[in-house]
Amino acid sequence: MITMQILHSSLRPIWCSAPHTSLKPHQNLPLNFPLSSSLSRHNFLSTSSRFSPYVLFASPESQLDMEVSTETSKWAMQGRDVEATSVRAEEIRASAGLLQLEEELANLEMKAADSSFWDDRAKAQETLLALTDVKDKIKLLTDFKMQVEDAETVVKLTEEMDSIDTGLLEEAANIIKELNKALDRFELTQLLSGPYDKEGAVISITAGAGGTDAQDWADMLLRMYVRWGEKQRYKTRVVEKSMGEEAGIKSATIEIEGRYAYGYLSGEKGTHRIVRQSPFNSKGLRQTSFSGVEVMPLLPEESMDVEIPEEDLEISFSRAGGSGGQNVNKVETAVRITHIPTGVAVRCTEERSQLANKIKALSRLKAKLLVIAEEQRASEIKQIRGDSVKAEWGQQIRNYVFHPYKLVKDTRTGYETSDITSVMDGELEPFIKAYLKFKYSMTVSKQN
Repeated sequence: MITMQILHSSLRPIWCSAPHTSLKPHQNLPLNFPLSSSLSRHNFLSTSSRFSPYVLFASPESQLDMEVSTETSKWAMQGRDVEATSVRAEEIRASAGLLQLEEELANLEMKAADSSFWDDRAKAQETLLALTDVKDKIKLLTDFKMQVEDAETVVKLTEEMDSIDTGLLEEAANIIKELNKALDRFELTQLLSGPYDKEGAVISITAGAGGTDAQDWADMLLRMYVRWGEKQRYKTRVVEKSMGEEAGIKSATIEIEGRYAYGYLSGEKGTHRIVRQSPFNSKGLRQTSFSGVEVMPLLPEESMDVEIPEEDLEISFSRAGGSGGQNVNKVETAVRITHIPTGVAVRCTEERSQLANKIKALSRLKAKLLVIAEEQRASEIKQIRGDSVKAEWGQQIRNYVFHPYKLVKDTRTGYETSDITSVMDGELEPFIKAYLKFKYSMTVSKQN
């Protein structure tokens, strides 16, 4: 037998099929099933028994119970998230060696307070940098604990209330979300141990094989890296841009100032390949294009103890072009310096005078040679080999496929995603994380 509870017609039904029935929810009987005079109680029941469903009608009390149950489950889930994040934060704090960091801080502060501290200026600068690093790390680890405590307080406050406050739940969720991002970032910095990983970065983008499509692709990469820098809250500026004839750019240089910018971006060095329907082809044919990306640390001049013989340098001058007034268009202010033994070259056009561009270009060349020397384990600049990025087929580190399907795949780590829109909008964290883990595992395997 089926007992029907006839309620007000404005109430919303909840459909429930009997166990072991193949009937779909839309095949159940609706709330306003027409009980006409021609349909007897017997016929209605026999129809119901033939289809084997039963119908429950929601009362206001049952709907309220359901809402309370949903909020309770959300609260329980939030509590579990807070607990899991708390455990993770404590593990990271323990592995970071907070006590050792505090001892190191005390020793460095003692050195800085010494009366003869500034006798050796270079050593003093090194000590101050180390002091800043340790202070920042301790502050970060302390902030992790405070954020966990804030989230736990919100959850406990919710426990003590008669009803569950969704606003408080959202606040706890936001705290945990931001904390997990910070923990991810901290774990990444632990993988960065290179001598220049803590510095800012200079990214040079050059259009490669593919004509106008390649120049447009270079412009898309420029936007991607600028968006990444802005999302990291780094100071990001495009210091040089050479426009293409029809569209896009021939080359561009970005300076990104911020801690660990070079460490995060060092894996972006290489050739980036795009496959798409060309917007510059009237037939809409599929086009493959390439752009080269080079990454150097943004080093202050005083930190680069590098001497390059004048005879090893080839310096040429040209007009910078683009915006900037008559000076950059009529006077040869752009400077290109090539290191003859290796073939490594840099170009600088952003300053208004030839001398300023020469100084900046030489500084970038030194930074580039230092990085290559470190990568090749060379003790002197004269020992290093050429290391230019060739923006052509077979050299790519990452493929960006827009057509006939959507996929971004790193050829080194194997990491891939179909969310190509987010990647082009600067969401590079998964690729950076995958590369740093890959690099770390390769280093460990070589040591073993």
